[in-house]
Amino acid sequence: MRLRVEFTTEPFDLDEAPDHAVVAREVVTGAELDAVDVGPFGNTAEGEAERVLTAVDALLRQSLAAGATRVSLQVNVVPEGDGNGEAER
Repeated sequence: MRLRVEFTTEPFDLDEAPDHAVVAREVVTGAELDAVDVGPFGNTAEGEAERVLTAVDALLRQSLAAGATRVSLQVNVVPEGDGNGEAER
């Protein structure tokens, strides 16, 4: 099974990335996940289920320890299919 995680950490700082945001991004970029996309208002990563779940655990623990006051995340199962998010019929 493959999973996709989308997440943001708060509080936001538009002038400079806060420590918690930097830590969260380092976790996902170092987790051997596929299709990592990091942005100022949201981040996504996709990969094998166990790797994603391990990364989510580390993301929560480390970003909260680095000062995040809120972490919003969504985890979705990536459907088997043609690669555009649609399941085969």
